[in-house]
Amino acid sequence: MKKAIILIFIILLIDQISKIYIKTHFVLSEEIKVLGLDWVRIHFLENNGMAWGTEFGGESGKLFLTLFRLVAITGIGYWLYDAVSNNSSKILITAISLIFAGALGNIIDSVIYGEIFSDSYRKIATFLPSEGGYSSLFHGKVVDMLYFPLIDTMLPDWIPHINFSLPEWLPFIGGKYFSFFENRHFSFFDPVFNIADSAISIGVTILIVFNKRVFPKKPD
Repeated sequence: MKKAIILIFIILLIDQISKIYIKTHFVLSEEIKVLGLDWVRIHFLENNGMAWGTEFGGESGKLFLTLFRLVAITGIGYWLYDAVSNNSSKILITAISLIFAGALGNIIDSVIYGEIFSDSYRKIATFLPSEGGYSSLFHGKVVDMLYFPLIDTMLPDWIPHINFSLPEWLPFIGGKYFSFFENRHFSFFDPVFNIADSAISIGVTILIVFNKRVFPKKPD
C-alpha cells in the first residue's frame, strides 16, 4: 500500500504544480512551442464540462458531474484498497493507483479551483484573489495544457470538404453541425490534456494490455 500511496502522491504533486503554474503564468488560450518544436506545445485551456469540452446541463449539470466524480473516486479508492488487501498483482495495483491519482487530480480542479483562482480570460489569474474566485465550490474548471499536434498541415485541393448534422434524437450532441476540411487545414491528435488525464489513460491502457495477468481466470 505504501508504494501505491507514494505513486499517487507523486502524480498529484506533478499534476497540481503544473496546473497552478499554467494558471498563474498563462492567459487563457496562450500557447508556446517547447524547444521550438511544432508538435510539442503548451496550450492553456480550461475544460468546462465533460471530456472534449462537452457541456452538461449548465451550472446544475456541472455540479452533478462533480458530485458524480466524487462518488466514482470513492469507488476507485475502495477498489485499490481491496486489490492491496487481497495481494493482487503489482500491475493491477499500479494501474488502479494511476487511475485514482488522475481522477483525484481533476476532481481537485472541479471542487476548489473556482474558489481559489480568479478568471483567466484576457489576463493572468490570481491565486486567492481578494475579490473572490471566478466561481463557487464544486464549479471549478479543469486546467489542460499538454498539446501534441503530430500532424498540422494544409490539404491538397482534391480532398473534398465534408459537412453534416447529427440526428436530433442523439443525447448531448443531437442536432450539432460538423464541418471538416473547410479551410483546407488538417491536424491529427488535437486533444489538449493534463498530467491527470495521462495517468488515467496509462492506467486504463495497462488494464487492457495486461488483462489476462491482472484478471486471471479462476479455476472452475
